[in-house]
Formats: sequence, C-alpha cells, structure tokens
Amino acid sequence: MNDFKNIPSIDRVLNDPSIKTLLTSYARDSVVKLVQQHLQSIRHDINAGKQAPSFKKIIQDIQMFISEKWIIQPAPLVNASGVILHTNFGRAPLSDQTIYALSTSAGVYTDLEYDPITSRRSDRQRHVKALIKQLTGSESALVVNNNAAAALLCLTALAKGKEVIISKGESVEIGGNFRIPELLEQSGAHLIEVGTTNRTYISDYQNAITDNTGAILIVHTSNFQKIGFTHNPSVQELVNLGNNYNIPVLNDLGSGSFIDTAQFGLGSEPTVQKSISDGADLTFFSGDKLLGGPQSGIILGKKIFIDQLSEHPITRALRIDKLNLTALHSTLLHYLSNEPLTKIPIWNMISADLTGIKERINTWLRETHIEGKVIKSHSTVGGGSLPGEVLDTYALAIKPINSSASKISYSLRIYETPIISRIEADRVILDARTVLPAQDHIVIEALKNITI
Repeated sequence: MNDFKNIPSIDRVLNDPSIKTLLTSYARDSVVKLVQQHLQSIRHDINAGKQAPSFKKIIQDIQMFISEKWIIQPAPLVNASGVILHTNFGRAPLSDQTIYALSTSAGVYTDLEYDPITSRRSDRQRHVKALIKQLTGSESALVVNNNAAAALLCLTALAKGKEVIISKGESVEIGGNFRIPELLEQSGAHLIEVGTTNRTYISDYQNAITDNTGAILIVHTSNFQKIGFTHNPSVQELVNLGNNYNIPVLNDLGSGSFIDTAQFGLGSEPTVQKSISDGADLTFFSGDKLLGGPQSGIILGKKIFIDQLSEHPITRALRIDKLNLTALHSTLLHYLSNEPLTKIPIWNMISADLTGIKERINTWLRETHIEGKVIKSHSTVGGGSLPGEVLDTYALAIKPINSSASKISYSLRIYETPIISRIEADRVILDARTVLPAQDHIVIEALKNITI
C-alpha cells in the first residue's frame, strides 16, 4: 500500500523541467493524457505486486515513450539485407522524380477529378489509364489500392454467385497468412479447384465447366517454385478454352513485370505485355513490386470487362488515392522514357554492375578503416517475386573481434538510421546491392562508431 503513496501527482510530473520542455513542442492535452496513462499503468503494476519506480525513472520513461512514438513514421532505414523487394521494409522505394512529383502535388490542390478546359468533373484515372494502355497495348485499365483488392473486385464484379475454376497448385497463401481461396471467397464466387498440386491439364479445366462457370482464374505462383514433375496449361491454351465457352480468363500475375528478367541472369518472370498478347481478358498485378512504384493494384485488359469493374459499387471503396496515383503515374513515365533501369531504384539494383557494387564496398572500407572483407555473395529479389532466383553480388563481411555477430547486428539496427544486415557463419553481412547509393554515407558513419 505504501508504494501507491510513491506515485507522484500529475501536477508534479508536469512541473518537472524535462516535461515542461516537452510542453513547448506538443499539445498540453496530449502530454497530460500521456502522463495520466503512464501513472495508471504504474498503479496496475503495483496491484500486480511490482514496486513503484522512482520519480526520475517515471520522467525518463515518459521522455523515452515520446522520443520513440511521437515521431514521423514509418521511419527510414538502410536495407543491407540483400533482399531487394523486402515487404517488411515497404517493398519498392520510389524514384527521385516520383518523390519530386509527390512533393509538388501533396501540399496543393490538383486537377485530380477536374478538367480545367471544360470546367467539369473528370475521371481521376484518365491520365494513368492512358499511360498503361500505351505501355501494354491493353484496351483499357483500372487502378485500385492493391492487388488483393484487384482480384477481389474482378471476381465480385464478374463472378459473384458463380463458379471460378482455379488449379489446385495455384490455390496459394500470400504474405501475412492470407490465403487466396479465403480472400476470393469474400467476392461471393465459389472457387472450383481442379487438377493436383503439381500437375493440372487443360482437360481438368474443361471438365469442370458448367452453366454456372463465371471465370477461369490463373494465379502466378510468384512466391514459391514448382519444379520437377509438374505441368500447367499455358495462358494461351486457357484463353482458347475460355473463348470456346464464352468464359472470361483472369490472369493474376502478382509481381507484374514490364521487363524481361532473364536478361539479368534471373528466371523469366511472366510479363504484363505477354499476358495481354496471349489474350487474357483481365490481367492484374501489384504496383509496388517489379513495377517499382507505389502500393496499388493495376487491372488491364478488355474494355467491356474494365467498364463492368469501373461501374461496380465496390470500386469506390477500393479506389487509389491521389498521392499513390501521382506516384504511379510518375513511375510509368520512366517506362515511357525507356529509363527504368537507371531511374527506378529496384531496377537499378537488379541491373547493377558487379564492379560498381564492389567499388562501393571498398569505399566503405577506406572511409572507415573497419576490419572487414569484400566477399562474393547473393542477393534475392524478394517481395513474392522470382522465388529461388539469386543475383551474384559483393558484400561486406565483418568478423567479430571483441564482440559478437548478434551484438554488431543489433548496434547497426539501433543506429539513428537503422541498418539492416544479415548474419552468416558468425559474420555480419552487408550487401551493397540493396543499399541506396544516397545512403552510403549513413553506412560509413555507422561503421565508424560500432565496436567489433
């Protein structure tokens, strides 16, 4: 009971010089509420048998909470993990030009849904739709807030109350424990799985067609590999089947690349353009994976189906916001200008020259004098793209002397700008391929200050 007497009053906390300083930067009501919550938490701890903290500790805890929580988030970090499209790190970083486009439109009014010439309301998607059609050859396009939303919208608008045929081997789980069947069942469509996990034939699809079939769905297995005794019909085969029965074929590409990845020594990821030329009625994919843009779900294909999606009530709930729309438009312009490899960060990483990667690491070593070695290693694309495929790279390997690999890795993670490495064979590995060149100075300063 005496411990309760040691809990300071709210006024005493607010009158502490450190807290008074905080009151010059934050709203008084916000600070008061935080103090109240913190003191209430201490009462709960005492009830649970814990001792009351000192007054000094209370003040420090409040200061620490504010310094950690009341800041702009998400906060920047340095990705030295070797995973280019790291979902936990926000996937694709945007280009400098895209960042500039965002800065010029975010703080002002824009012509988002306004035509200055006619002085009438217009379609927010008109500009980005024109670019997508130009780049892919599709009849029409629609952009929503992510690819899961794109898949949900397609099935809701075209196949609600109907059957959708999908290969059992493509009935997959994506990130965050979300399973494609469970997600798509929310559309009101009923998924009919055909074939087996490793082999599905065109006859399996044909035998499953009924008068209630609403669509044939193809899901590219972009986050795992199927190797060995496997078979799946081609997109063209399924399109021909769909045409014969007047059933739309929907192709979920997942990552959705505009560029042939084989030229970089990687496996060949199906391109958006190939899906269109193969005749898929609708193709959809993520904007923040191999496209290298913002989070978005891009749907393209036959105008008759895009119009049905655009007119569906759920489209309003899934529409893309003005900032992501700006970022997507700017990213697409890089493809129109034939400069994605130099301007879009993830493609700059994928296509990076090994000599240049090695030289950057040597610069880190020269500037820091840290005991480390340049080693050959491998980077991965990540983000549910090109599973099992790796890119040759160079990395900095740090062998602990008076510390440990876990302690060095932790020191890098808690640096003022966190640096994310990986540990292999009791060495801390920093892959320069996935470090943005503009962040090299952060790595150098951090390496100067860590103990190995």
